[in-house]
Amino acid sequence: MSRVVYLHVGAPKTGTTYLQDRLMLNSESLASHGVTIPTRNRFVDADLFHFRAALDLLGQDWGGDPGHADGNWDAMVRRVRRAPSSAIISHEILAAAKPDKIAKAMNDLAGCEVHVVYSARDLGRQLPAAWQESVKQGRKWTFRRFLNKVERGETWFQKALDLPTVLNNWSAKLPPERVHVVTVPHDRGQDELWHRFAEAFSIDPAWAPKDSERANRSLGIAETQLIRRLNRRLELTVRREQTYDALIRELLAQRELVSRESIPVRLPPARFEWAEQQADLWIDWVKGSGVHVVGDVDDLRPRRPAEGVEWRDPDRVGAKLQLDAALDALSVMTREAAARPDPERALGQRVRTNAKRLRRR
Repeated sequence: MSRVVYLHVGAPKTGTTYLQDRLMLNSESLASHGVTIPTRNRFVDADLFHFRAALDLLGQDWGGDPGHADGNWDAMVRRVRRAPSSAIISHEILAAAKPDKIAKAMNDLAGCEVHVVYSARDLGRQLPAAWQESVKQGRKWTFRRFLNKVERGETWFQKALDLPTVLNNWSAKLPPERVHVVTVPHDRGQDELWHRFAEAFSIDPAWAPKDSERANRSLGIAETQLIRRLNRRLELTVRREQTYDALIRELLAQRELVSRESIPVRLPPARFEWAEQQADLWIDWVKGSGVHVVGDVDDLRPRRPAEGVEWRDPDRVGAKLQLDAALDALSVMTREAAARPDPERALGQRVRTNAKRLRRR
């Protein structure tokens, strides 16, 4: 029996953070059932290893110094080949991989039974989430400009979110029964999504009993606008440094601002027709392709807001809402600064400690 490899290639904003954390938390339990979640070593979390392996395969350097991901894809392949039965590789940046990179992945995994898993979400929820996520990553475009570029096919997100394009590329040399589309449910929670992923990976959901508390939650309109305007103030060189990830994306956006009561980012009413047309194209492709669907294809249709729900423009946020968000952000940053050691005081303490040691000799 050949080794089975499940390549979960995205899409972003489809519960991938939750999935990857749950797989990592339950890696020992899964391994006892013959399912390997490859890791680099005990000092590198599995999700970080999978991210770096994906970067290496794609020839990119997001989130680190040039060359920081080199060698990780080859390390991933070696660990997969040592897996006793099946292995799961998961990262959403693989969705937009170009055909030559996909060919390399398939060649490197030759001899294995490769399955491609793609999780998809309706564009009514997906596009607002993708815009605010891009702002958290340092982008400074308005929601309107982002949507215009998506509709014209000019962004990475569009390439990663367009189901037919992604799966035409990734499934080019695979039989349809080895391609699995997981639809993100409209109404049911993470437990239902986990059961769908488990079916796609051919595992028993009970093999991963530890639930994840991680979720890449979305910001509201005021919070996203605050981060976007902050990105415009910061120099590009600053935003590329790890300091941005630690302070702005992780501390401010993902830990503090996301917990505020806020007005959600929603798709503009005028954009629903285009989103619905895309859903029709996606569903027609899925039905005609013969791929394995886990969930309901109607999950891919956007739902218009209930009558009476007012749409608020994320590009035109009132001054009071922005001020409130800014003050919360300032208080968080102030507490963070106060908690950090004074470099001069720390240096002085080290000098005094070393002097005492010398005097004792």
